[in-house]
Amino acid sequence: MSDSAETNPKAPNHPSPNPKQSKRVARARTLSLPDIFFKDQEAFKHAIHQMQLHQPHHQFPLATSPSPSSPTTSCSSSNTDLTALSVDPPAPDPTSLLSDTLLLHIFSKLPVTQYHYNSLVCKRWLLLHGSLVQSLKLLDWGFLDSGRIFHRFANVSDVDIVRACIRSRRNSGILVTHKAISVHVDSNFSGNGFIGAADFLPTRVIDQGLKSLAESYPNLRRLVAIGASEDGLSWMAKECQILQELELHCCGDLSLRGISGCRNLQIVKLVGWVDGFYGSVVSDIGLTILAQGCTRLVRLELCGCEGSYDGIKAIGQCCQMLEEIILRDHRMDAGWLAALSYCGNLKTLKLQSCRSIDSSPGPDEHLGLCRTLEGLHLQRCQMRPRDQHGVRALLLVCREVREIVLQDCWGLENDVFGFAGICRGVKVLSLEGCSLLTVEGLELVILSWKELQRLRVISCNKIKDSEVTPALAALFSVLKELKWRPDSRSLLQSSLAETGLGKKGGRFFRTFKG
Repeated sequence: MSDSAETNPKAPNHPSPNPKQSKRVARARTLSLPDIFFKDQEAFKHAIHQMQLHQPHHQFPLATSPSPSSPTTSCSSSNTDLTALSVDPPAPDPTSLLSDTLLLHIFSKLPVTQYHYNSLVCKRWLLLHGSLVQSLKLLDWGFLDSGRIFHRFANVSDVDIVRACIRSRRNSGILVTHKAISVHVDSNFSGNGFIGAADFLPTRVIDQGLKSLAESYPNLRRLVAIGASEDGLSWMAKECQILQELELHCCGDLSLRGISGCRNLQIVKLVGWVDGFYGSVVSDIGLTILAQGCTRLVRLELCGCEGSYDGIKAIGQCCQMLEEIILRDHRMDAGWLAALSYCGNLKTLKLQSCRSIDSSPGPDEHLGLCRTLEGLHLQRCQMRPRDQHGVRALLLVCREVREIVLQDCWGLENDVFGFAGICRGVKVLSLEGCSLLTVEGLELVILSWKELQRLRVISCNKIKDSEVTPALAALFSVLKELKWRPDSRSLLQSSLAETGLGKKGGRFFRTFKG
């Protein structure tokens, strides 16, 4: 006899279940952590067993089943399972199998812009990234004073501490930039300048920082410092025997005695006076000290430095390997040009932002000659007719030059440029931003140069295409290189004339007619 509800009268008469309700009832509710704690022990063990079954094979098991040889009580097994639930095993690190040398080799193949993001992965990558950094620009002096810089970056060979030595307003949105320095300033600007004496760190603090750098980085090759004295620079000369490049801001004559022990210095940049920022005196005394101590100089750059014939002569006589001199906004006394003839190996002479070349160069027979000079560059210099004696003397000293570059030189008229005819062996001429020079003045000079091979004329508004003579056009045809864009305005008008743009009723306006 069947036990179904239809034949058994004592069976309860339940309605047939709804399919949706049956699915809802069949779906088991997921146990939460409080439910597990308040369930009996058998249900707890069953939940743990189900979690182990559904766990992927590559993960570690949540709990270890007790060994038959070491039986445990139910209370101890419960404690073991709870401990396994509360600990999340760390994910395996594939790079842990690689050595530091191999990882450094991999990182070195990546672009430099990727170094910062790689250092954020883990502590090991952070330390490895620090060993790859060789050039460092310090912004916070506390990073150096605390010694953290030496633990973070171990192989630094290039350090710039100028910004860290100035107490600038970091939260200010005003950034004043000069060719040599840039600082944040506030609105309380005084007429004395952007940086006052109180804005610099004390000299003894800077010297102590240089001492720490010298002791920790004996392989330092380049240093940029400001406000250092003889003691701090002496430590650098003593410890950093392979120091090759040095840039000093706001340094005086006596502080240069500290670098007399840097026998391997090849590049030196001295920034003495920067208008509106700071000022220091570098005169013939400092130049003589530098010349006698650093005899292996190859490049010398003087910015806002004083001096005269004696200082340049000492540089030329002692530094026989000197190949390049850069004078920026110089404050040289009259007659310094004649000392350039003592630079027997000079190949490049650059004058930048100079208000005057030489106010009184003296007679021509005392000027001398730079026989090895190859390039003469003048950028943003004043070459007005009142300074024509200095310009003529400069070209007389450099009359053996092979390349002349004149860029944005104020007051360069035809008469002043005519002195360049003295240089008969010029092969390369570059003119840019010489707005007073005309075709007549240009033709008078370059037709006398029989060895001219390359000509570059850009943004010289008084030089017109319509004024080019047949003789000048014939010279253009035999040049190896010609870049001719003297008048950008006429060039723009000719390009617009071909397209019809910019004219009333042209194609540009007709396309919008209804």
